[in-house]
Amino acid sequence: MKKALIHDWYTVYGGAERCVESFTNIWDDFDHFSLIDDLSAPHRDLILKGKKTKNSFIQKLPFWKKKYRTYLPLFPFAIEQFDLSDYELILSSSSSVAKGVLTKPSQLHIAYVYSPARYAWDLYHQYLKESKLDSGIKGLIARYFLFKLRAWDFSTTNRPDYYIAISHYVAKRIKKVYNKEAIVIYPPVDTDSFTLTTETSDYYITCSRMVPYKKIDLIVEAFSKTNKKLIVIGDGPDFKKIKKLASSNIELKGYVEKEEMLDMIKRAKAFIFAAEEDFGIAPIEAQACGVPVIAYGKGGALETIIGVSSDGKFDNKSVTGIFFKEQTSSSLLEAVNCFEKNEASFDRKIIRKNAERFSKNRFEKEFKETIETLYINWKENS
Repeated sequence: MKKALIHDWYTVYGGAERCVESFTNIWDDFDHFSLIDDLSAPHRDLILKGKKTKNSFIQKLPFWKKKYRTYLPLFPFAIEQFDLSDYELILSSSSSVAKGVLTKPSQLHIAYVYSPARYAWDLYHQYLKESKLDSGIKGLIARYFLFKLRAWDFSTTNRPDYYIAISHYVAKRIKKVYNKEAIVIYPPVDTDSFTLTTETSDYYITCSRMVPYKKIDLIVEAFSKTNKKLIVIGDGPDFKKIKKLASSNIELKGYVEKEEMLDMIKRAKAFIFAAEEDFGIAPIEAQACGVPVIAYGKGGALETIIGVSSDGKFDNKSVTGIFFKEQTSSSLLEAVNCFEKNEASFDRKIIRKNAERFSKNRFEKEFKETIETLYINWKENS
């Protein structure tokens, strides 16, 4: 059976790329397709096992490496130019347009969806506001192209034969946007790289790329109202803005190497997470170190953290975190105060055990079995 794997784009080694890494661990005979490919060693070897990708015309356009997102209006047209007619199985790895690739009835297309394109659907207004495109001529043009993208995206809903979502939260969004049912398989987390320690220090920690929806500014703003020590790991477009909000009890580390990051996370009192994520790998990595998580109680966090609300009771010995109800500094600080009153209730070994539910080995076994079952069902019915 000839197999093709089509991924939106290869530019960083992020959560979606870790999924592709697992796909190629399971099957080493994929032919790879992507809008653009800017991967370098060692990530190329990890993700693609050294294989080359076939790319779209976007990769030949000016400034494609840094400005490829400006070609968004061309993405639907570009993805449809791939000729996959020689393949029996097509696996699309999609948070944008990959699921819209053209296939025939004689081909099985399974879409692993990280999210329907957030900037075109439920985060449409937030995206325009944060990009300062909610008014003016540029804003009008952006809204028009996102309108066209939404129309195209909806028109492709029947192209995959099966949808697999990264969380129940995303499965609900797939149902809302595409009116399609989705199987849920949680993404892989490298829990083996994270270890427990008996040594803890008197600080909180958060780790994230500094972009608006991650809400690092909210965390820093909240802790600036206290004398509690906070370590912030990560870099990104909002770094300078966030640095201006930080008081003397907050240490912004910027980018740090993985080993140093792991050492700082596992010695923390608790990990702070304020984003509404589709899944959210960082809170699981923290739990793999046995570290409790104080998280915003929406999105994927509700599926990966066994938590109580900041006004709840600690009557469950399996609790691994505390949820705050609103994305406000006061709500977050209420949860922090709740944590400090109940810190002794957390068992680091139990927290670690919860994280192991999302291991890489579990993902690869579950994903392989699911794809093979879907393939057998499809063959029997075709």
